[in-house]
Amino acid sequence: MTILVTGATGRVGRQVVDQLVARQADVRVLVRDPSKATFPAGVDVVQGEMLDLDALRQAFTGVTTLFLLNAVAGDEFTQALIALNIAHEAGVQRVVYLSVIHAERFANVPHFAVKSGAERMIEQMGFSATILRPAYFIDNEIMVMDVIREHGVYPMPIGSKGVAMIDVRDIAEVAALKLIRRDQAPATLTSDAINLVGPDTLTGTDIAAIWSDVLGRSIAYGGDDPTAFEQNMAHVMPKWMAYEMRLMAERYVSDGMAPDAGDVERLTTLLGRPLHSYRDFADQQAVAN
Repeated sequence: MTILVTGATGRVGRQVVDQLVARQADVRVLVRDPSKATFPAGVDVVQGEMLDLDALRQAFTGVTTLFLLNAVAGDEFTQALIALNIAHEAGVQRVVYLSVIHAERFANVPHFAVKSGAERMIEQMGFSATILRPAYFIDNEIMVMDVIREHGVYPMPIGSKGVAMIDVRDIAEVAALKLIRRDQAPATLTSDAINLVGPDTLTGTDIAAIWSDVLGRSIAYGGDDPTAFEQNMAHVMPKWMAYEMRLMAERYVSDGMAPDAGDVERLTTLLGRPLHSYRDFADQQAVAN
């Protein structure tokens, strides 16, 4: 019984692979460039891209369960739909899909709309699936560490409604647990969806206060206007993607990204331990630098 992991060289996918290997799962990965990561012994590596049909068909041969992760890209929706069609063609019925929280609500944000559409396809094609819906990744904050340290500003425009940021380690472990549960089940399981959130719902001001405490000096919140955020992101990513990040930030400000009742407790029970907090991340960054 083999689990196929896509996006296996990224922040989430690589940790999912490690979590699966630690649990003695039979793992295969589809990667564009195997040289970008050294996988644990026993992991079967198939080289290819998500729109490379020959590589996809090779990757799905003998697979029982799919972990589908599509990076934000201009053709993300096509990638997802092709992968799901090839999985169905290969007889794979068990899926864990990495979506995003509130995908159906933030319909003007392209990668949210994409994931909402992929969720609908998974349902309509009759896959036995777990839909994982993570909130904002705490690990994204690595991108702004220089701004925090050098300029004394927390620049992410996340507003005052609150965002329940989650650590990638928690995402990966939940994904691995759900993959193994589906893969080892004697029969297909009922589909479900899980919001992946952190233990605290934090505002921009809350996060600036955490950094002030951790760094021992005043860190200000940069405010809710996403204009500067978009301009800065355009220096490190395509302009269309920077604009998409702006649209997402605008929804943080207008709507927030809070958990539903019981989300934190459900995840804590599933993992058998507390969730990693934003303060944990900040403390680790302070020590590392």
